[in-house]
Amino acid sequence: MFGIGKRRELDAAGDELARADTLAFGGVGFAGTLLPATEAYQRLASALVEHPEEVRAQLDRLLDHGSPAGRAYAATLLERIDPAAARAAWTALRDDPAEFTTYSGCVMDQSSLREYAARRLA
Repeated sequence: MFGIGKRRELDAAGDELARADTLAFGGVGFAGTLLPATEAYQRLASALVEHPEEVRAQLDRLLDHGSPAGRAYAATLLERIDPAAARAAWTALRDDPAEFTTYSGCVMDQSSLREYAARRLA
C-alpha cells in the first residue's frame, strides 16, 4: 500500500533532486559528507523495490523539469528499472550543454549534460 507519508517522502526527494546543482553518489570532501541531493537519490533508489511506479513517475518528472544534476540523477536511477528508457534519456541529454558540479570523493569537477551523457552511453 502506498500511503500519504510515503508519497510525501518521494515527493520531497524528487523536489530535492529537481533543484540539485551537484551530482555525487557518495560522501564528498575529506569528511565524506552526504549532500542532500545524494540522500534524496538514495531514498528514491531504496523505494524502487516496493514502489517502482511511483519512483518512475518522479524520474519522469525530473527528466522533464529537473536541474541538470537532477536530470543526470534521474537517468542514472532509470537504468535500474528500464534500461531502454534510460538509454533514450541519456541520448536526449547528450545534446544538452547545461553544466553542473560533480564529486567523486574529494575531487570536485564540472561537467555538462552533453559530456556526462556521452560517457554514460559509451
